[in-house]
Amino acid sequence: MSSYRPKNSSRISPEAERLVSDALSLAASGSRVEDDFWETKLSDRLLRLLHAQNQNAIESALDQTLKINPIAFDCLAENAETLAETLTIDHEGQSWDVVLIAIPIIARTRYNIPSGKLSSESITATGNFLHEQIVAQHSRIALVPWLYSIDQMPHSHCQTRQLLEKLATAAVNAHEIKLELRDMPETIPVLADPRYIVGAVAAPSNGPIFRWQEDSPRRQERSICLQNWQLGMQETIAGVMPGCEFELSLPEAYFTNCREADRKIRPLSILAAVNYLEATLNVKPSGLSCVVAGFGPEQCDEYRISFALKGSKAVIYGVVWPLYDRETVANDSINDTSVEDSPAREIYDTIKTSGIDDQFRHAELFNPEMCEDCGAPMFVDRIGEIVHPEMPEDTPDQQPLFH
Repeated sequence: MSSYRPKNSSRISPEAERLVSDALSLAASGSRVEDDFWETKLSDRLLRLLHAQNQNAIESALDQTLKINPIAFDCLAENAETLAETLTIDHEGQSWDVVLIAIPIIARTRYNIPSGKLSSESITATGNFLHEQIVAQHSRIALVPWLYSIDQMPHSHCQTRQLLEKLATAAVNAHEIKLELRDMPETIPVLADPRYIVGAVAAPSNGPIFRWQEDSPRRQERSICLQNWQLGMQETIAGVMPGCEFELSLPEAYFTNCREADRKIRPLSILAAVNYLEATLNVKPSGLSCVVAGFGPEQCDEYRISFALKGSKAVIYGVVWPLYDRETVANDSINDTSVEDSPAREIYDTIKTSGIDDQFRHAELFNPEMCEDCGAPMFVDRIGEIVHPEMPEDTPDQQPLFH
């Protein structure tokens, strides 16, 4: 969806090869004029692939450039995201710039985080406050009346572009959004997860789209817009998400906000898991232990954190900590917490913050096995066996939760 992880593929199509060539040329450019030339070629090629729904070629090119030239990867990734989340259309002689936005809600609960259809009242309130505090004076908005979970968001550049085109037309023409929302994927219940309201903002071309781009006296800094947004939307979101603690982020461009929400939710998932186990099993955090292991077919793509009662090897719960974009961990340093900004160090610090002082870290890379029956991730215990988490038999009945 919001973050790219390389796929291990030895074959690359001609379309992908041409994308790689253009990206490498753009990365090697020595002037702004040459930049413009290669960006135009790259954008034209990407746009054709987006309209043809050829996501495989885009992903293959991203994979190749990430392996051979990180600068070319950044050029290609930035252009692919830009074309997937922005466009310019004409309406009644006026040209409009349109950007797809994501409004993240970082939530955690002991119960269930809602998703699904939003009431007309909540959508109207959200749209009104966007006009008041976030978007430029002459901008137009179209919001999808749906509270998205990660499982329901567009999962590719092509899908994102399709959604953008539909919302752009609705925003500029002030028409009703025509989307099929009945067959959305089922939301996996978890204790901490982002939710999103997705929409499009259109503004006259070459003018401001957001309030922080406007001239005085209407201009406001991003930080002020965020404060006003969090305060003004508190009641509306509380009504949409009963029983949840939540944090609101600034409405922004789709890919940027999805990435930030992905990162923000990772430590909250660990803290929410500890709170859940503490309340459900009546055990203090000091009575729990954690096992941390890296998972991936060839490189570490994610960490999986197993929870057990202290003194027992039986895994009772688990949390996945995915790695995003160019977050990489060498296979010989999976459990190394000495690097200040490394994923392993952040996981270690988060577990300590939760009150758990007993944690074990495996040094080897494990194969990312999933449960054949329920499709959920499997976790590793202290002795290195991959197991299905199981709560103790005498656990009070709880709503089923992701493990």
